[in-house]
Amino acid sequence: MDDDDDEEPVDHIGDEVTDEEHLQHAKWSSLFNFTSRAHILPLIVAACLSVSSGIVIPALAIFLGKIFDTFADYGAGMISGSDLTKQTSVNGLYLLGLGSASWVLNGSFFMFWLLFGELQARHVREMLFNGMLQKEMEWYDMRKSGVNAMIPRLQTQIRELQIATSQPLGFALQYTVTLFAALGLAFYTAWNLTLVTIALIPFTAVALAWISARMQPAIDLQIEHLTQASKLANNAITAIDTVKCFNGQDFELWQYLEATKKAALCYLVQARANAFQIGLVRVTLLGMFVQGFWYGNHLVDIGSRTPGQVLTAFWACLMATQTMEQLLPQMIVLEKGRVAAATLQAVLLKVDKGRKIKPMMGRKSPRYCDGDIQIKKVSFAYPSRPEQLVLSNASFFFPAGETTFVIGRSGSGKSTLGNLLLQFYPPASGEITIDGESIQVLDTNWLRNNITLVQQSSVLFNETIFTNVAFGRRDYEIVRREEVKRCMEAAALRDTIQDLPNGLDTLVGVGGSAMSGGQKQRVAIARARLRDTPILILDEATSALDHTSRTKVMEAVREWRKGKTTIIITHDISQIQDEDYAYILDQGRIVQEGYRHALERLSDGAFVGFLHPGVGFPNSALKELLQSHRSHSAHLSTLRESPRSSVDTNDSMDIQLPQRTIIPKAYYPSSENVRSWRQSQGFVSSLPPMAMQINRMSTTNARMSMSSFGNFNRQTELNTQSSTSSPIELGFVDLPWDDGYGEKSVRRASTRRASHHSTMKLPEPWLSRLARLGVGLLNPPQRDTDLSSLKTILSTVWPRLDQKHRVILIFGFLAALVHAGATPVFSWVFSKLLGTFFLTAGRSQQALIWSMSVLGVAIGDAAASYLMHYLLEVCGQAWVDSLRVEAMKRILDQPRSWFDRDKNNLSTLTECLDRNAEEMRNLVGRFAGFAFVAVTMMSISCVWSLVICWKLTLVGLATAPLLYGITRGFEAVSGKLENKCNDASEVAGGIFHETFVNIKTVRALTLESYFHRKYNTATAQAMKKGLRRAVYSGLFFGISDASIIFVTALIFYYGSLLTASDEFTAQDVLTVFSMLLFSIANVNAIVAFIPQINSSRSTATRLLRLVSLPTISHEHSGFIHLTSPPGPLCFNALSFAYPRRPLTPVLSSLTLTLPLHRSTALAGPSGSGKSTLAALLLRLYPSQLDTLITGTTDISTLHLPSWRALCALVPQSPTLFPISIASNIAYGLPASSPLASLASVQRAATRAGIHTFIASLPLGYDTPVGDGGIGLSGGQIQRLGIARALVRKPQLLVMDEPTSALDAEAAEGIRRLVGELVREGCTVLVVTHSWEMMRACGSVVVLEKGGVVERGMYGELVGRKGGRLRALVGQGEGGG
Repeated sequence: MDDDDDEEPVDHIGDEVTDEEHLQHAKWSSLFNFTSRAHILPLIVAACLSVSSGIVIPALAIFLGKIFDTFADYGAGMISGSDLTKQTSVNGLYLLGLGSASWVLNGSFFMFWLLFGELQARHVREMLFNGMLQKEMEWYDMRKSGVNAMIPRLQTQIRELQIATSQPLGFALQYTVTLFAALGLAFYTAWNLTLVTIALIPFTAVALAWISARMQPAIDLQIEHLTQASKLANNAITAIDTVKCFNGQDFELWQYLEATKKAALCYLVQARANAFQIGLVRVTLLGMFVQGFWYGNHLVDIGSRTPGQVLTAFWACLMATQTMEQLLPQMIVLEKGRVAAATLQAVLLKVDKGRKIKPMMGRKSPRYCDGDIQIKKVSFAYPSRPEQLVLSNASFFFPAGETTFVIGRSGSGKSTLGNLLLQFYPPASGEITIDGESIQVLDTNWLRNNITLVQQSSVLFNETIFTNVAFGRRDYEIVRREEVKRCMEAAALRDTIQDLPNGLDTLVGVGGSAMSGGQKQRVAIARARLRDTPILILDEATSALDHTSRTKVMEAVREWRKGKTTIIITHDISQIQDEDYAYILDQGRIVQEGYRHALERLSDGAFVGFLHPGVGFPNSALKELLQSHRSHSAHLSTLRESPRSSVDTNDSMDIQLPQRTIIPKAYYPSSENVRSWRQSQGFVSSLPPMAMQINRMSTTNARMSMSSFGNFNRQTELNTQSSTSSPIELGFVDLPWDDGYGEKSVRRASTRRASHHSTMKLPEPWLSRLARLGVGLLNPPQRDTDLSSLKTILSTVWPRLDQKHRVILIFGFLAALVHAGATPVFSWVFSKLLGTFFLTAGRSQQALIWSMSVLGVAIGDAAASYLMHYLLEVCGQAWVDSLRVEAMKRILDQPRSWFDRDKNNLSTLTECLDRNAEEMRNLVGRFAGFAFVAVTMMSISCVWSLVICWKLTLVGLATAPLLYGITRGFEAVSGKLENKCNDASEVAGGIFHETFVNIKTVRALTLESYFHRKYNTATAQAMKKGLRRAVYSGLFFGISDASIIFVTALIFYYGSLLTASDEFTAQDVLTVFSMLLFSIANVNAIVAFIPQINSSRSTATRLLRLVSLPTISHEHSGFIHLTSPPGPLCFNALSFAYPRRPLTPVLSSLTLTLPLHRSTALAGPSGSGKSTLAALLLRLYPSQLDTLITGTTDISTLHLPSWRALCALVPQSPTLFPISIASNIAYGLPASSPLASLASVQRAATRAGIHTFIASLPLGYDTPVGDGGIGLSGGQIQRLGIARALVRKPQLLVMDEPTSALDAEAAEGIRRLVGELVREGCTVLVVTHSWEMMRACGSVVVLEKGGVVERGMYGELVGRKGGRLRALVGQGEGGG
């Protein structure tokens, strides 16, 4: 591998969906960017069918011309009535043959174009999946909008490309062929008349092209704003706990509304331009008959052309112009598809350029891996912040078969170690070797199959527990249950699994949402145990575990890892035994290293700083207890004397501060002195402390209401029919089910265990609650497949519009009424023009009169057409924007349990708000106007025709039920199959989302092939359903299109009979002909839109489901506003189970009182209900009446936003938004609040211990935070979460493992902070496993199996022989 490959440019600027350079140069050929060789044959067949079907219309003009000639001859007395009937019958038979050919050609044409669109969509999905799967991590880090926001936009672009390359592209080609064939026929019949007739068309074409070019910037801006809206929705839904706890719903809603407004303004620019194009075409097409008919009459007068030839030429020109008009709506769709194709191509170009994962062929895959790791003078900076080194000239040595520790402050660069070793990123300089081989020449799959990384935020996939553990092995398909059970025991998970209704077959939910943080960490450790690679990296892998579980797990790890290379990254130095070797990092450099026993003997240095928080241990018995524990587990460590070198990890916002090292250069490892260097002990680098300059500005302590933002009203009334849903859905309770994608062995069948679960007892309140709900246990997950009717969907338009847009809607339909009436009027005037051919005198004068009448109709029709299209698009956009915002509002209003359901996953919700809303707008903006015009036009024509020639009109109307039945059948079949295709696309989109949101874990476990197969299977299923849709839709479309020709033949034949019998004149019959044929042609044009209408209908159903979500839940049941908690917090016989697993209680009859203005620590093993208790306090989940009260007030009766304004939450893994640091800290506070001022934010950051770091950044508090906190270490994110809580000056502070990611010094600062807050009158509840934090709190409550088992002062409980807390923090019964 040459070095040039490593220096390929990486795309650091521009976003994946707004690459202006590519979009500005997008050509119409972009629609075929993803056409492969395999697609050429279907494309050729589809194109040939388009050409063939395009000839049908000009052929129809020929036969209509002949029929008119026959009527003209009869009117002139040249043939008899019987001859008229006979000749019309012959031509009618030709029309029947033409109709049959149209059925076959149009049906096949429609089917093949739908097939081609499906092929394009599948191919681009595969190209994107494969391309993104090959990208290095830096590509993902550099996405400005973040991967979470990028993926829904990609799905939207794929959908737009698919729609464009389906029937719209086929119609465009067909209409183009029809256009040229019709013009060719016109030129052949009467070239001079045709030239005069179409003289204005070239000028119109130039104007249309100019308008299209001017629309491009608006299209680009719309995409940009929609991407921003999608990003905002994605962030809000992802961080829903944070949004709710900090009353951020209205702020998120306001941001989303602003983004959609900007997108709407850009779309209305396009709508205005499109409407102007349609109006221009309309006036051109109708107005050209002025000069045409005048010249046509002249040609008849001089005998140059017969009336039949003139009529044929006119019919041909008319069909050409109608074709141009029909082409415009398709061009709008094609324009969006062209932009989507160019955008996707730009993304793929960005995927293709830059650094890719190196090809595997020819790279080294050693037969064995001993595990010697040497890192030589490595420097590294994350791509998002290339100017800030995370590692600076760092050297490590991790000898094979030994356990080595890496410790350091938050942000010192520890976690970068695993990222570099797994080749997620290449080092900027230096070298990393394994067993003497540079990792640059080692096969990446070999590397990742020999290294396991277990991180603090363990990622689990939306599979069963068994499958998640089985993923640890490459041959996961054949992993046996016994193997997984042994790994579960090693991870101290046996009891937890036995308590679950479905055991190993329990679904963990999206991202492992159904499990606690500690349970997820232990599942990840069990996965690593099954994987059993020569090299293991544990990065804070036990931070969420209680001391007992952590000790058991670490003892099991030490026993298991004997003789294997193990790297443990931690803040918990109690895990380090006397003979363990440790590196201490600070700001990307090794400042100290050595064996623990040697480091402890030094009087100063970095390691002593980690020991300092333990000094002053208050309980001598516990001190002896911990010492005995260390000596007891010391025998588990076997260390060999061997050399070391240097590596590290961190996040890209770590700041390189000025520092000096006193490690002599000679002590850096080399091939000669590496062993003696490893034996050297305790070299220390002293770092000068940063001078902290804090501007302490005083602020008013007045508390402002945080329950609202802007002018939004939290208690909005339900405008649409609410769908009722039970707060508990047992149909989603971890029952394995076949998803139809054939993954063998991995998805294990559910085996219910009778021994444990059949005798499981629930608390009585739960049994009664379940009985009241009456929900079944065995209902598998179901998707909403019932489509809403068009009537139901369109009935939501009027209530959603404000007064202004209602007026606009009325004027839009009035314009549509005028536009609809213009066609029958034009038909009548046109018939009068035709009648001039029968005049023997004054023909030219009459022709001029009626030609000018046509011009007047054309101008009026063009104006009405422009107003109709533009005004309805304005209303459609307003309607969709209202639904979007309402849907977003109702999503944010849903109880927390709603987000745990499979059908409400992130990718589905963001797609509903993005793509579904965009498609749904067409129902009002495009299709409602067309349908109204068609119905009105048909009604006017029928009434008019009944007056003129009632018999012929009734015969035509007699065919209406048949035509309606065919159309309805087409709509029903197309709608049903369209919905199934959308469901299949959602499944594929969900897999796409899960793969790339968790790309690091996918790569670390080498699961690329698994997800690739899973995704290919899902796209194949979507393709299969798409093919079925194509076949049935083609069949129905063909017959619906051909039926118009059959009806035309019938009308002409019966008209000849009426004319021959002299019941009606030829003029009357021709007038009815014109009206009915023009009207039928316009109605038939609606049929072509049925698949698009059904697509919009399907997406509308999905969005309206969100709009109709209930607004009545436990979050809206309260009404009492408090300014402070009126009394202690009391839990009275509280029982609770998560809705996903209602048969598995988390809390069981828990009774507890938390005094005000005190600090209380909640301790207990993982999964004992500690975090659940905190969530219930903040009302994320409902509690039973009178089970949770403050003073004498039931919390369920409190106005929730005002209650949460008194509280603040510090979650174990805080969520940061992609906004500035200052905005993250002040999140949820009104901008006018003094608490949101910069001075207040700085004070909160100072108390959280993060101000110095923020001040060191170039932009300080204005520094933007990367998506999901990219660029920040875990400790930095945690301290920002603490600052966010402090800035609100809460009266109740709930902290969930607030020091799990912090180093000892920072953790000590947080413990002091707890005491300060209590003295200031704050009530603090801390969920913790840390004995130091328990000691810092006023009292400790120990939970176990959902109940309180101990309570008291820390010193009292830890000294209690046989006590539960004593067991938790280091020793069980009989110890000590």
